[in-house]
Amino acid sequence: MTNLNPVRSDKHIKLFIPGPTEVRPEILDAQGQWMLGHRMPECLELIGRIRPKLGIVFQTEKRVLISASTGSGLMEAAIRNTANGKVLNCVNGAFSQRWQEITEACGRENEVLNAEWGQPILPESVAARLSVGGFDAITVCHNETSTGVTNPIEAIAQAVRSVPNGDQIMILVDAVSSLAGVSIPFDAWDLDVLLTSSQKAFALPAGISFAAVSDRAMAKAATVPDRGWYFNFHVLEKYLLKNQTPATTAVSLLFALDKQLEDMLAEGMENRYARHLAMRDRTIEWAESKGLTPFAPDGYRSPTVTCITNDNNYDISALN
Repeated sequence: MTNLNPVRSDKHIKLFIPGPTEVRPEILDAQGQWMLGHRMPECLELIGRIRPKLGIVFQTEKRVLISASTGSGLMEAAIRNTANGKVLNCVNGAFSQRWQEITEACGRENEVLNAEWGQPILPESVAARLSVGGFDAITVCHNETSTGVTNPIEAIAQAVRSVPNGDQIMILVDAVSSLAGVSIPFDAWDLDVLLTSSQKAFALPAGISFAAVSDRAMAKAATVPDRGWYFNFHVLEKYLLKNQTPATTAVSLLFALDKQLEDMLAEGMENRYARHLAMRDRTIEWAESKGLTPFAPDGYRSPTVTCITNDNNYDISALN
């Protein structure tokens, strides 16, 4: 196919990785708009168009904060803003382990609830650990990218709320590799922070991230000292209410986001979720036809990331 963009390379690398994911030419073109100042009326209008559409994707009436960072930045923000006491880090893979690393790097006391890699975090295990008391927050990955396991977040959230003082425990969820490809109703599941970033199911270039934040989490943040400035939830919301960001943001990515959200909603979110499930099922069907086994157990297989056990000892470097 003729390259109509003289700047874009003709070498189109196919990405067989969990992210960054393929970005459509239309999205690449959208981010090529003339640059705007982040305080200009045109940029305020752009953010004003984006905000309600993000609310639909997150299924929330609460604020959805926008950060010029990767999802890991908002993971740190979640800890710095909502964890003033002990944190329970639920670890069943590399990215849930990152929650643990960030918690410890921020100087917060923590305990770790481990599950074998390739297995889910179980609600009853969460309830048992939290029932001893003394916990401020719990961290969990909705979709553990490293293993292809989707954790049962709705049931985990119900388990958290069922323990004594559970209504005050912050539920912090990383949905970097699932949100926009899987339905995660933030309000209905009573979560406190649900974060994601641009380069996975949103299918955008990397460099921007989003987090739905509950009123409970905002109230908690007001009591936590030394939250910093760049990732301070109250600073972010202060500017968001004016359709602004505290500092210069990734304006080009906002153009791309606006276009992608418009296309996602035109497709219909339920149709989008069904399409991801169909692609997951087709991928597993192909793998099993080659004598390969999905790494995640049935019932917990991610709709967006499929990990395969290398039963046949293929040379992965040669495949790449």
